[in-house]
Amino acid sequence: MNSGSWWRKNDGLRRTILELGLGQFVSFSLAMVAFTASLASAQVDAPISLSFSTYLFLAVVYGSVMLYRRQKLLVPWYWYLLLGFVDVHGNYLVNKAYQFTSITSVAILDCWTIGWSIILTRIFLGTKYSLWQFFGAAVCVLGLGLVLLSDSGVGGGGGSKPLLGDFLVIAGSLFYAMSNVGEEFCVKRKNLTEVIAMIGLFGMLVSAPEILVLERKTLVSVNWSTGLISSYAGYAVAGFLFYTLAPFALKMSGATMFNLSLLTSDMWAVAIRTFIYDQKVDWLYYLAFLLVVVGILIYSRTEEKPAPEAEDESLSPEYSLIDEENSIPGNPNK
Repeated sequence: MNSGSWWRKNDGLRRTILELGLGQFVSFSLAMVAFTASLASAQVDAPISLSFSTYLFLAVVYGSVMLYRRQKLLVPWYWYLLLGFVDVHGNYLVNKAYQFTSITSVAILDCWTIGWSIILTRIFLGTKYSLWQFFGAAVCVLGLGLVLLSDSGVGGGGGSKPLLGDFLVIAGSLFYAMSNVGEEFCVKRKNLTEVIAMIGLFGMLVSAPEILVLERKTLVSVNWSTGLISSYAGYAVAGFLFYTLAPFALKMSGATMFNLSLLTSDMWAVAIRTFIYDQKVDWLYYLAFLLVVVGILIYSRTEEKPAPEAEDESLSPEYSLIDEENSIPGNPNK
């Protein structure tokens, strides 16, 4: 048996490898987002305007594609407004939390996104999880815990208002989960280009008035040096890659598997710091990376892949409203 035929016969293994690879590309792009955000935040406290640069990039590129294709919306615009709202405020709440609590606390509590995703996909998308999938998720979180254990010796510190900061992270993780689950629904049943373009457009529209109210004075008074402009540009590019790749990952593996894959972004961030700042890496990082990969493998290999033709039958009432609205004669969004 040649390698080509063996590869074709092991479709499940091939899918798992593709999911892992794509998940790590997304995770690396998220690490680059965090790295460029840290560079910009060291010079200016304007988290909403930072995200605005990414939304603008997405809207211009993918919006132009939609205009060229003369493509009409497959999902009503107000669903995308809701998706843009939760995405913008998930970014804002977690970024704001760094002012009040420690980096370690933010990283630990951000893992709530996984729990929220499991709950929301179970309620709204009807996703069922096995004990092995819960075990795989637990192994992933354990791997991240080793990273935090290693960091706690140098990155500790309770922050100025730790309880407020912790609350902001938990609230932000809920917004992230709602965004991921909503995006998972859209990309599995609608058009990828439309979803990305509308996240950019409505993320930009939601961000703009908040920037005028909350960050206008800061942006006017800041010294726009070459380094700061480069940080904003780098964040926009990294965010563009993240939002471009994320829908493909969500379409292949779902919101929970997507968030498990993102746990390795902390370790990619360590690799970036190692090569750029020449910092030493603790041996626990290697063990942590191994545990996360094993956990993702366990989760992915035990995941039941739904048949494509059965997707629409499993819709919960809340989400079936979208398809009902699109089927109404004369609906402008159809």
